[in-house]
Amino acid sequence: DLHRRRHSFPTRRSSDLRAMAALLTSLVFGLWWGNSFIQFSRIYLRSKAREYTPHAHREEKNDMPSMGGIFIVAVVLATILLWSPLHKPEVWLFVLCLVGFAGIGGWDDFCKLRRKKGINPSVKFCLQVTVAAVVAGLWLYLVNPSTALVFPFFKHLTPELGLFFIPWAVFVMVGTSNAVNLTDGLDGLAIGSLITNFATFSVICYLAGHAIIAHYLHIPFAGTAELVIPGGALVGASLGFLWYNTYPAQVFMGDVGSLALGGTLAFMALACKQELLLVIAGGLFVVETLSVMAQVLSFRYLGRRLFRMAPIHHHFELQGWPESKITVRFCIISLVLCLIALMTLKLR
Repeated sequence: DLHRRRHSFPTRRSSDLRAMAALLTSLVFGLWWGNSFIQFSRIYLRSKAREYTPHAHREEKNDMPSMGGIFIVAVVLATILLWSPLHKPEVWLFVLCLVGFAGIGGWDDFCKLRRKKGINPSVKFCLQVTVAAVVAGLWLYLVNPSTALVFPFFKHLTPELGLFFIPWAVFVMVGTSNAVNLTDGLDGLAIGSLITNFATFSVICYLAGHAIIAHYLHIPFAGTAELVIPGGALVGASLGFLWYNTYPAQVFMGDVGSLALGGTLAFMALACKQELLLVIAGGLFVVETLSVMAQVLSFRYLGRRLFRMAPIHHHFELQGWPESKITVRFCIISLVLCLIALMTLKLR
């Protein structure tokens, strides 16, 4: 056992170095290729602003280069090929989740560009459920058969979900991907909040992949240390995209980006057995989604709107907050929530 541990530590030490290298590599790729992608998208991928947005917002955002998620996904995949151990099944499941959700969002974006209307919502939802179920099932079969549900703040509260883990995982992945999609309404808002969440769950994946640290923190050992490398690639690629997406944006990520990044964030949380921390770390996405649900229910049953417009970032926009101020303040909130999520690992 001592011999095995002695030989396992260099791999773990190298994974954090490769994660930092992956972050820097994807950032360089993003800054290097960004202008070329924007020039391409100005010719072929110009989109209209979303219909349910403030009027002034629609005028400003119309005919903008879109589908920047293709750029993010391409940068992440290139970085994974350079730095990740390709014999690890968890790396390929990460890629499957990223590409699967990106394919759904890309199809939807392409339909909007060509015929001004996306794919049928029911079809889109069924495709999301299918990708999430396949990823969750393969994870249980190939990597980690544990179906424990870990509650923050409670050391010994870890009920086994059994076969219910797959519908639970589907709910988490599909819900998170759509929540990020709703948040993607202002320049830099979604990607800025995702950066802190990717960094948080990359750290947690590393901790949960190290048996000694996991035991010390009383969190499940999930064998996810190698996911810190694609996680670092996501952080770097997102920083590179934010360089061009910050206000005033030169390119939008589109559904191809929001669905892919949201679904992959949820996959990382599920893999390290800390998916309930998404409610804390991704609290901004939760609030954005709840604001839409509350708006719909209030208008349907009470005949009045709770907010001037939903999601809630448009409410503040119509109250006169500058777009850049909303984005920065929401990203600060996201950073604070991510720090609280990390603190819960010790508060058990």
